[in-house]
Amino acid sequence: MQIQVRINEDGALRNQRHAFTNRFTLVSELLQNARRAGAARIEIFHDAEAQRLCVHDDGRGIDDFQKLLSFHESGWDGGVVAQEHPFGVGFFKCLYAASRCIVASGGRRVDIDTAAALNKALVEVEPCAESVAGTRVELLGVDLPDLAQRIESLCSGFPVCVVFNGKVLLRRFAEANLATMPSTIGTVHLHGTRDGKATHDTMVFLQGFCVMRPTYCPDDKVNIVHLDPGQFMARLPDRDQLIDEDVQKKRIDAELKACWRRTLEIAKTRLPAERFVEIYYGALRAWGHHDLLNDLDVLPTELFDAIVGYPIQDDSVTREYVEEVAAAPTRQAIETGEISLVSLDWQNEDNAARWMLARAKGFLLFDWLGIHASHWAATRVRHLDVEPVRVEAITVQLRVEFEGRWVWPTVILCEAVRIRVGNDDVEITDAGVYHDGVLYIPPGETSGEPVRQASSFVDENEQFLQGDLDADRDALADLVRRLRCTDAVQTLDALLCELRLGKYPLLHGKTFEVTVGTGGMPGHTVTLIEGGGHAGS
Repeated sequence: MQIQVRINEDGALRNQRHAFTNRFTLVSELLQNARRAGAARIEIFHDAEAQRLCVHDDGRGIDDFQKLLSFHESGWDGGVVAQEHPFGVGFFKCLYAASRCIVASGGRRVDIDTAAALNKALVEVEPCAESVAGTRVELLGVDLPDLAQRIESLCSGFPVCVVFNGKVLLRRFAEANLATMPSTIGTVHLHGTRDGKATHDTMVFLQGFCVMRPTYCPDDKVNIVHLDPGQFMARLPDRDQLIDEDVQKKRIDAELKACWRRTLEIAKTRLPAERFVEIYYGALRAWGHHDLLNDLDVLPTELFDAIVGYPIQDDSVTREYVEEVAAAPTRQAIETGEISLVSLDWQNEDNAARWMLARAKGFLLFDWLGIHASHWAATRVRHLDVEPVRVEAITVQLRVEFEGRWVWPTVILCEAVRIRVGNDDVEITDAGVYHDGVLYIPPGETSGEPVRQASSFVDENEQFLQGDLDADRDALADLVRRLRCTDAVQTLDALLCELRLGKYPLLHGKTFEVTVGTGGMPGHTVTLIEGGGHAGS
């Protein structure tokens, strides 16, 4: 017994209608046929209410009407077949989408009852009362209710002039309307070649129709690629997606990178170094051409940040304690050590002391990932996070355990905090320092802000705990104030200020005698003195 592949023609014709996933494929197929026929202008008339669509092109016309109804026989000449790989199924979408299809070209026409035709009924080719230049396809009973809203997007990259209901379509992404460059995969338009504002968002067109687009991007900030149809094929039957798209995308990205390389190399020869870096650094970084900076003495300002505030753990993108420098340091300043460049991870519970040393020393934070490994500045960057750090309190005054809502560090009051990293050491007196579970509090710290070096106050659900932060910050400030008080009147006054006694009318104008014992509550007595004077402040 022997078997072989067979095709059930009736089943193939019946089921092929379900292969098309997009109702607008019939419009793109008619446009594609017109382009292949050499049309310079295509006119589309659509009446959504009457369900009528007419497409008329000025191309070469039809010499053999049988080609319209020959499934998987494209009918195009050898050049078109070799270059564009037509499948020969496009016109069948018209048969599936409409109840009646009238095609006229030259002095002949066919009037097709689509249901009968799909049952393989004979269709008569008859003379036309008028001679039709090119080809006119009229579809009746076709349901395209929102074609008017889609047609501009559908034809945005189409190479032939399209007129829809009397209006010429813009076709903003057509090759003729873009500044393009040749490449090994087709023609390429790069966004940002003049201002350096490069993007990876790319729209890819094949034979005039989009086959790849980003999930979201503004239409005016996108690269455009028109693929060579001799090298790329789209999936049958809708042709709105490339075959082996994942592989082809890598190939397209590689070519875009090469196009940017050529663009940057030309710009580098035409512009002063400062201007080239100012305009194109973002583009060369985005597309992996960092090495173009290696022989320049100039660096972009965006690589440098100054520490301008108190470093805290901050999971937001603002990080107000750093600020981009107004001007990048010179190569001479960096190589002579006048300016010290350091690399630091964002402030966390392990590196707060390193941040405080860098702040005190005036080091500049440097984004070393933004340069090539062989760049001259790469050897001038000090990676503080990997250097051992030593923190010690100078003249310890008090050591207590702080029990906050969210953080529970040891608090050490001292005259200064000494930080050593490598050969550098500093003494901090104006702000607290968190290190290894301890908050070091010198005289200049009164705000309670050091709790933010100990924690970001973000829980396991990524929720920022503003209430716990406020409570712990206030509690630390209160603890420090109380521990530093050395005068009895000053101490009591500080405590009474926190109570805001003026809010209670019953107490207004009264004089009290307060006796404080030892320990916690009650530990004190309060006596009202009639007509007495004020004690303390």
